[in-house]
Amino acid sequence: MYYQLNPLKNDKKQMSPAKTWLSNRLYKDVFSVTYHEPMSEHTTFRTGGPADVYVKLKPGSPYDRDKLAAAFADLLRYARDSGIPVQIIGGGANIVVADSGIRGITLDTRIDDGAAHPILADYGAVLNVYAGIRSDAAADFAMENSLSGLEFLAGLPGTIGGAVWMNARCWGKSVSDVLCGVDILDEDFKLNFEPFSAGEWAYKSGPYQDRKILILAASFNLKPDDRGAIQRQMAGYRLEREQKGHFRYPSAGSVFKNNPDLGKSAGKIIEELGLRGARIGGAQVADWHGNFIINTGGATSSDIRALALAVQSRARLSMGIELEHEILFIGDWPPPPPVLNLTGRNFNWNLSEK
Repeated sequence: MYYQLNPLKNDKKQMSPAKTWLSNRLYKDVFSVTYHEPMSEHTTFRTGGPADVYVKLKPGSPYDRDKLAAAFADLLRYARDSGIPVQIIGGGANIVVADSGIRGITLDTRIDDGAAHPILADYGAVLNVYAGIRSDAAADFAMENSLSGLEFLAGLPGTIGGAVWMNARCWGKSVSDVLCGVDILDEDFKLNFEPFSAGEWAYKSGPYQDRKILILAASFNLKPDDRGAIQRQMAGYRLEREQKGHFRYPSAGSVFKNNPDLGKSAGKIIEELGLRGARIGGAQVADWHGNFIINTGGATSSDIRALALAVQSRARLSMGIELEHEILFIGDWPPPPPVLNLTGRNFNWNLSEK
């Protein structure tokens, strides 16, 4: 869940008054602020340089939707009026932050699981979930209340806001299959509820990817079911994630989207190219799954991007297939390197030698 509000003009001149504003005007009972925060501590890849200004919700602060919306709106309005870029993140599970970091303000929307319980409405069939709650925790809450529909989120890293933004999909089910509406701060920083409209959603795509808004909460249309059956299904999904190696090394899960028109998964395509185990620096295509890139230890974000581009290039040159990135490359990146023409079955290209 992210957007960049404005291009950066002159960060040194901008950030000095910004620090004063943040010290004097920011909702101190809602947010905490740190400077030059290492983003490697906030992403599942465990890479990434410093965020100039890192704003997050205070641990243990109670969730009040209207107050939180006002606090977010105040911060975002100041950033827009001052020409300061804002990068919004959730669980850091689907992003690669540049080694040089993120300029401007990085707004982390995560909240403690116990601080913002999902809210049941409409005779207990609709669940309203704050965007900063972990997807896995939301699935647990639904299960504990004998509600079926969010089982596919079990074990999924990241937050509900990020899952809605990208229309997350697992086990043949998408967020849009159970979504009934989204609370957003719109382009004018007004709090609005937008009902679900099926025509705006597609495979791993949704209407908010092209808008400069902040997802505040989402409502899901669930169905009462046997709690034990829901729990068993979720346990099965979590076990399968573990067996597939999702948690063996720091990673972001699938790097490329699956294209149903190709008749095979992105992982299968990469395996047919003989690229399992291929590596650049500390980044490696997992030797057990073609669509995972892992941090084997000491990888940089540049290693990860170079390897993803190399795999993409090989698929294009060898098969005429255009793999589309699912992970997002955010922050202060240099221009991408030239297209890599890799001809060997396995390659080991260390960026430090180039």
